[in-house]
Amino acid sequence: MPICDFEDCGDKSSLVSRLSPKGYLVSSGKKAYSFREAYKRYNYCKGCHDRLMEEVWSRVRSSGTKNDDHVAPTAV
Repeated sequence: MPICDFEDCGDKSSLVSRLSPKGYLVSSGKKAYSFREAYKRYNYCKGCHDRLMEEVWSRVRSSGTKNDDHVAPTAV
């Protein structure tokens, strides 16, 4: 089983996600015909994936200004 892709975590992964460790979708750079093929996949242990999802949702729900250069975590 692969190791968790989250920084400084050496646990075995139990989940596969298309969210990078920074909470964004990252294109594979290859020509793809579907969403499934278009984005890189990352391996996470449950604890790291839960933490990543909390960070993503807190950023999405934030009422602060949306004028930064970051795209939405689910932007395609």
